[in-house]
Amino acid sequence: MKFAFTDEQRMLRDTSQAFLSAESGSPAVRAASTSVQTYDRELWQKICEDMYWQGILAPESCDGLGLGWVEMAVVLEAAGERLLTAPLFATAQSTAALMLCPQTDMRDALLSAIVGGDIISVAMSDQRDGWSSCGVTATDKSNTTLLSGSSRFVPYGSSASKLLVVAVDASGSQSIWVVDTAQEGVAIEHTPTMDQTRAMATVSLENVAVSVDQLLANDAANIVDQTLALSRILVVADQVGIAQASLDISVEYTKERSQFDRTIASFQAIKHKAADMMLKVESARSLLYYAACVADAWFAGEADDVALQEAAYMASACASEAAFFNAGSGIQMHGGVGITEEYDIQLYFKRARATESFLGRPAEMREALACQLLDGGAP
Repeated sequence: MKFAFTDEQRMLRDTSQAFLSAESGSPAVRAASTSVQTYDRELWQKICEDMYWQGILAPESCDGLGLGWVEMAVVLEAAGERLLTAPLFATAQSTAALMLCPQTDMRDALLSAIVGGDIISVAMSDQRDGWSSCGVTATDKSNTTLLSGSSRFVPYGSSASKLLVVAVDASGSQSIWVVDTAQEGVAIEHTPTMDQTRAMATVSLENVAVSVDQLLANDAANIVDQTLALSRILVVADQVGIAQASLDISVEYTKERSQFDRTIASFQAIKHKAADMMLKVESARSLLYYAACVADAWFAGEADDVALQEAAYMASACASEAAFFNAGSGIQMHGGVGITEEYDIQLYFKRARATESFLGRPAEMREALACQLLDGGAP
């Protein structure tokens, strides 16, 4: 596959980096990550009104831009470089999930709401037996269905107006429901994690009554698997940005710090470490845009489910390790002070560590890929 950015994609990358450089600097990230709201509402409003990133994946029929996964990856990579504290990932994941559901008036209304700036999060896993495990059960009653259980690590769940809840019934069939966060029986608790720059929540449902009008998809096991694959590609874009920023920050620091009357950037050991970091980030970036191209081809009907899953597994395994390696190496290059709050490299290290385990660790991704290639199925 021969890949090169188009002029429009290069322009999108440049404008994204320029906007985030001005609006999502270190002071803004630190202030937002320690606030009660967990993100900068004014910045999110600017993104929605001026940049329109929340509409990249949404179709034009729902007031979106109707662009592709390469464009989404470009923006999320830039967001990862600046540790953007805004629900862009959450809305992109929800948009992907909705695009996989059958087209209905409700689905299109939800896509239009996301384009309008509403935060809608996906609650799909209890993460106890792997990310494909569902913790919410659906029990049919006379005129309604009752949802009970919990979903963990829901991105910006405490700020969402609605949730896309994956539930499983007694027969093992999965379904996707729209649940208003204000409904009776819904409890959402902010979940502190190592990464302060991206809010997570635990969603608990206790006999939440939902009607057939709230059903987005029935027999949705394939939709859930595809949503997981696409979500991993979104995370990979963030991780590539983390890896690149960790390299850039560390190299700049070594140019300023002196030992033995010369900057440590001139030391051969530092050069070797920086070269290893660059190799990691470039390898991960190549797999990111390969996976994004496969996602675009998959939506166009030019690639099958196996190709999509394979690309997501490969990119996730590589980018997770690249982000963690680069952030960890960056702390080493900073010396002992790198882990202190004074320096930004520790924020990247925490984000890298958190995203490494989010939606599957590298070893799990390689195991799933091996099972797919050797056995023709999932582990």
